Amino acid sequence: MEQATFGGGCFWCTEAVFQNLNGVQKVVSGYTGGRIANPTYKEVCSGLTGHNEVIQITFDPSVISYEELLEIFWKTHDPTTLNQQGNDVGTQYRSGIYTHNEEQQRLAEGYKQKLTEANAFNGPITTEILPLKAFYPAEAYHQNYYNLNKTQPYCQFVVKSKVDKVKAVFGEKLNHGF
Repeated sequence: MEQATFGGGCFWCTEAVFQNLNGVQKVVSGYTGGRIANPTYKEVCSGLTGHNEVIQITFDPSVISYEELLEIFWKTHDPTTLNQQGNDVGTQYRSGIYTHNEEQQRLAEGYKQKLTEANAFNGPITTEILPLKAFYPAEAYHQNYYNLNKTQPYCQFVVKSKVDKVKAVFGEKLNHGF
């Protein structure tokens, strides 16, 4: 098993995007990139700690590759809006790839470069690509959030559209029970 860590806005959305993919064993919502250890959601939402809401994916590379995870990451959020995804605004919602080794760093930077050269987006890509220094799991009520709160308005109007996009674009990569 390997791990990948991505920040693509609210971790409720990114968790829901990745957790039902074939080869993904586990997705944990959490925080990285800040100035204090073990931050709380309230501290991170203040925007004062420097943390980013991220997900950490444990995956089987013989079933789904890191490159495939990168493709899904790039296609399921807007990497051109600095510190914002939709109505979620703040440094904690920045686009980021936090690599676990040199190979992931190389692949992430290469993918970003190809997208930039192809003018794949309507503006410059703001996604930061940095080695992962620390990952702090979020509080228990943030884990598996979409699946446990599908009727909540944010899940209905924001998360569901991302889940539906993954079904439409990457349906062949999803678990059959999804």
